Amino acid sequence: MHPSNLSAWLLDPRRPTLVMGVLNVTPDSFSDGGQFADVEAALARAREMVAQGADWIDVGAESTRPGSLRVGAAEQLARLGPLLSELRQSVPVVLSIDTTLAPVAEAALDAGLDVVNDISGGLDDPAMLPLVARRRAPIVLMHMQGEPATMQFAPHYADVTAEVSRFLGERLAAAESAGISRENVLLDAGIGFGKTVAHNLRLLRDLPALAAMGRPLVVGASRKGFIGKVTGEAPESGRRFGTAAITAWAAANGAGVVRVHDVEETARVMRMIRAIRTAL
Repeated sequence: MHPSNLSAWLLDPRRPTLVMGVLNVTPDSFSDGGQFADVEAALARAREMVAQGADWIDVGAESTRPGSLRVGAAEQLARLGPLLSELRQSVPVVLSIDTTLAPVAEAALDAGLDVVNDISGGLDDPAMLPLVARRRAPIVLMHMQGEPATMQFAPHYADVTAEVSRFLGERLAAAESAGISRENVLLDAGIGFGKTVAHNLRLLRDLPALAAMGRPLVVGASRKGFIGKVTGEAPESGRRFGTAAITAWAAANGAGVVRVHDVEETARVMRMIRAIRTAL
């Protein structure tokens, strides 16, 4: 998708599911840490994902895998370096910055990126929501129980879907109170962020209820450990079969965006879903 079409997509209740490719410029992300820390390697991967069918690329400089420690704005910006401006010049798709810190988000928006993807739901940095409001940028607000370092230590919910829905509703209201247009907010249930296997499966099953909140849903389950616990796929396999199943399920049950590492396979799944939906 070209960035100029993003506003129309956000407003369209019949919007197709977009494929968001993951671009981590980190030394320690759980699946691809260190692979794209070099600017040229990152740009080559971005171009490759576009050629494979990515509608959107999400770039991040902080690993939020279970057990990871937080990375400050200065270090994130040092890792991103000249990539931000070069990325906008190199690929014609929607670009988002995966950060919870306003200085990083501002630098990315200044460089021409389109969307802020905040896994804290705008809670980590009190300057984030006002910044996004001033810049009139779309934002993804995600649910996470706890912090990445500790989030998988016995997560607990009385009713995971109800609690995640309530949190997302509260963060949507907070965004609107800060001056962000409702039409510029996307929501993410945070699959794998402070959830057990059962919690993740329940949230995926209940995607239609989350979609009923009326904002595009982002689903990011790609290669995550709970998939292997269900399918038996090893980490080194990329857990591609389980990931493909989830992306197909998500697209058929209300997801607006699927965030994945394996773009080519996912783009083919999305083409099949779209063909079924539009069949006469």
